[in-house]
Amino acid sequence: MALPIITLTTDFGEKDPYVGAVKGAMYSALEGVRIVDISHGIAPFHIVEAAYVIQNAYRSFPKGSIHIIGVDGELTPENRHIAVKLDGHYFICANNGILALLSSSIRPEKVVEINIHEHMESNFPVLDVFVAAACHIARGGTLEVIGKATKDLKELKGIQPVVNVERNQIVGTVIYIDNYGNVVINVQRSLFQEVAKGREPVIAVRKFRIKNIYERYSDAINFEVPIDRREEAGKELAIWNSSGFLELAIYKSNPTSVGSASTLFGLEYRDSITISF
Repeated sequence: MALPIITLTTDFGEKDPYVGAVKGAMYSALEGVRIVDISHGIAPFHIVEAAYVIQNAYRSFPKGSIHIIGVDGELTPENRHIAVKLDGHYFICANNGILALLSSSIRPEKVVEINIHEHMESNFPVLDVFVAAACHIARGGTLEVIGKATKDLKELKGIQPVVNVERNQIVGTVIYIDNYGNVVINVQRSLFQEVAKGREPVIAVRKFRIKNIYERYSDAINFEVPIDRREEAGKELAIWNSSGFLELAIYKSNPTSVGSASTLFGLEYRDSITISF
């Protein structure tokens, strides 16, 4: 029987030897292991970005896959290491709130605080502790062997939008900016619909006011207009992205030419936007 897939999501980048060392350690420890890179471009120590990326990637993998998240992974008294079984998948990471986006909607099946550190020699937890835990699970081992059961799964501050008392306004914040400069806001479609109750929205971003939220980027374009008079590149828009989050975008954006939503709207991580009804 084939071994489960092990994925890697880190803030290591591509320049340094860390990604290669982690993969080498797994290949040495587990013959036939299958390793998939999700991303090594997470901004350093950016746990919200890592949480968003892993939330939107893990479901594409088969059940039983093991996901190593090497972001802010140093072991400290306030940053313990955990292994979590959730939605049929296994996650190995620091207990720093990185799984909060997942556990807010899906109850973890099992959480253990990893306690095999005394058997490890290096100070590189993703290389030693996380790899050892992942290989143990891949061989069919149970979580109880590598850790002690716990219910202490930290929450991640700043990922929940705020609804005012009158319930006619949502204040969201930027949680992710993708490679195209598109801006993801921490407002999910389910909350939006609950508050909107059929009312039309106005999204306020700096001097801009956006009233339509589309299903796809191209829905914002009127293809009946001749192409030489059509408003396309550079057109600002809002969509519900494939993850169900509100996303501000520029149609066919290119940060080096027509710009991006991040530059046009002047938005960075943790900046606020307001949706009024």
